[in-house]
Amino acid sequence: MKPEARGPLAGVRIVELGGVGPVPFCCMLLSDLGADIIRIDRPAGYDGGAPVDSRFHLLNRGRRSAGLDLKKKEAVDAVLELVRAADVLVEGFRPGVAEKLGLGPKDCHAVNRALVYGRMTGYGQDGPLAQDPGHDVNYVSLTGVLHSIGAAGGPPTIPLNLAGDFGGGSLYLAVGVLAALLESRSSGLGQVIDAAMVDGSASLMTLFYGLRAAGYWSDERGTNRLDSGAPWYDVYETADGRWLSVGSNEARFWRNTLRFLGLAEDDVPDQHDRSRWPQMRATLAAAIRTRTRDEWSESAAGQDVCIAPVLSMDEAPRHPHLRERKTFVEIEGIVQPAPAPRFSRTPGAIQGPPTRPGEDTEDVLTDWGFTTADLAALRTAGAIA
Repeated sequence: MKPEARGPLAGVRIVELGGVGPVPFCCMLLSDLGADIIRIDRPAGYDGGAPVDSRFHLLNRGRRSAGLDLKKKEAVDAVLELVRAADVLVEGFRPGVAEKLGLGPKDCHAVNRALVYGRMTGYGQDGPLAQDPGHDVNYVSLTGVLHSIGAAGGPPTIPLNLAGDFGGGSLYLAVGVLAALLESRSSGLGQVIDAAMVDGSASLMTLFYGLRAAGYWSDERGTNRLDSGAPWYDVYETADGRWLSVGSNEARFWRNTLRFLGLAEDDVPDQHDRSRWPQMRATLAAAIRTRTRDEWSESAAGQDVCIAPVLSMDEAPRHPHLRERKTFVEIEGIVQPAPAPRFSRTPGAIQGPPTRPGEDTEDVLTDWGFTTADLAALRTAGAIA
């Protein structure tokens, strides 16, 4: 049985049509906030093509999995029964696939008109590219994101799959789900959320499109104040071959940083004199190379400077600040990020470790109202393993 949920979304019921990437991450966030989510996976034994054991699929944490063969009418009917009792459904198929399965918005709203129906795609539900395959790197390529990231004179730098899949996809879908859920509570009507990673990625670039229009931002990457172009917003190698980040944008922090590094203001060019940025960068690099990363970062505490060590994934959970805030937690021996953001009265929590596809089929269907006879009929039809 599922333990009592914790978090501001406790009591919200969501059906997740299992997939990869942005849909699982979106649903992980909603689960961390307390939502009761059923993940519909292919029948037990299917691993989604992933190269690791299911317990390491952290994006699947906090949700139970029901293994249903959606090629069977009985399985589709079972999902519609779940939809009848749900507040939200989330899917990440190509446009038209859910309709072909009999689980499109019209099918679902026919049994639950208040349902919030969240759709996650790369290019959106319409447009010339709607049916084209793609991945994060393609979506950020199309929106100006990828072009803008990287060192001057070098190739674009891929920012993992954070900007397209998770930033432009999962987070915007989560915001859309929550906004539509709030609206449905007053109207009594659901609606469809068309969350496209190209749309979200473009939205993330709003600041920079404004700066570009104002003539303040160069379209040449690595030459601006927030893309490593400015010497006071970059990373520098330390004496031990590690790296230190400097983000002293404001004049006050810049002056403090110079003093902290042992540099006299009179010996360093004006902060905003672009013609002198190469000289300034060389001066900073030479100063920072005189000490180790940890020596600099330990000395920076309390100095009112925007300086931090560049930590690896192994180091980050051990940092004193992150350790005290419990930014990372350990669940069944696996270190992972804790739920975010934090709530003063209804804190979220990881509802449980990842489960194998189909591991909870009978328990979860029973909890959502299916009888023993219903389960037997689904087994006989081959709709569940």
